[in-house]
Amino acid sequence: MFMKILTIVTFFSVCLFAEIPLEQKIGQMLMVGFHGTSAPANSQICKDIKTYHIGAVILFDYNPVNKNEPKNIATRKQLKKLTSQLQACSYDGKLLIAVDQEGGKVQRLKTKYGFYGKFPKASDVVKMDQSQIKSTYTKMSKELKNVGINYDLAPVVDLDINPKNHVIHGLGRSFGKDPEIVAKYANIFIDAMHHYGVLTALKHFPGHGSSVGDTHKGFVDVTQLWNKVEMEPYRLLNKKADTVMVAHVFNKKLDSKYPATLSRKTVHGLLRKVLGFNGVVITDDLQMGAISQKYSLKKTLDLAINAGDDILLFGNQLDPKKIVSSRKLVNTIIALVKNGEVGKKQIEKSYIRIQTLKKRL
Repeated sequence: MFMKILTIVTFFSVCLFAEIPLEQKIGQMLMVGFHGTSAPANSQICKDIKTYHIGAVILFDYNPVNKNEPKNIATRKQLKKLTSQLQACSYDGKLLIAVDQEGGKVQRLKTKYGFYGKFPKASDVVKMDQSQIKSTYTKMSKELKNVGINYDLAPVVDLDINPKNHVIHGLGRSFGKDPEIVAKYANIFIDAMHHYGVLTALKHFPGHGSSVGDTHKGFVDVTQLWNKVEMEPYRLLNKKADTVMVAHVFNKKLDSKYPATLSRKTVHGLLRKVLGFNGVVITDDLQMGAISQKYSLKKTLDLAINAGDDILLFGNQLDPKKIVSSRKLVNTIIALVKNGEVGKKQIEKSYIRIQTLKKRL
């Protein structure tokens, strides 16, 4: 009976959104990074949000072009104004405005910009008592909400199972080895964020804790290291998760050809079918070395959409020489649809998931 109702709801959703232009649906699938501490109506980012109905932006403090100038985050007052300007550019007032705010080394709202900036890393959080943890994450979510950020690309639910791992273990980004413990602390994090209307992203599916390489820099093969227990936090948090971020790790046992982000077997097969996750799937930054060194932009977009990814992240952060425009992204996807390489139905599904997610704001 439930499945029948779900099918009817999906049918009406498809009919309801059928009249919306393809370009708008594609725009909603994009999360882009940009340079600028303000977004007036004549700025490029504002024009892009208006023209292409861009669904999400990601903000950074570090500026790779000019290290002496902030990229997007300078002060509390400035950031609040920036997010307000960005929302004014969006057609629905529900632009997803994201940052990576985990605690420890990964927190964009730093003390030098007038924020608290001393949130502990996950490996220290587990040493605190329950009330302290709740208080810590409530403070973090309130700070995000107060400056207009509505999407935190956290918590990390990778398991701390490889002491040689630099990106997770080395930075203390994991809550531990036990998936139940990890899920427990991630739950507290998510509840605190939800209290202030901030969406979250579990990361990095299907698990980055066993790896030894860094996907920022290049190809990372976890075939001999990965353990299926790494997927357990996603199963435990299935109904709680707003979104799931997929990693660029390659695992021959899961897909002999493609890394997780670009793998239909991993995203559609494992995450959706096996674990039953029906929410929004977001990619890790598609400009990371693990992807950009191996695939063209066209091939990346083709594979990512067909894999079942809903939000395609282009941070325009890692290499100043390789900034990609919103126009190029939208036009490339339109061309893929026209050529029959990407189906409209796949874009339709992503669009519906994203609109459903935005209703939570």
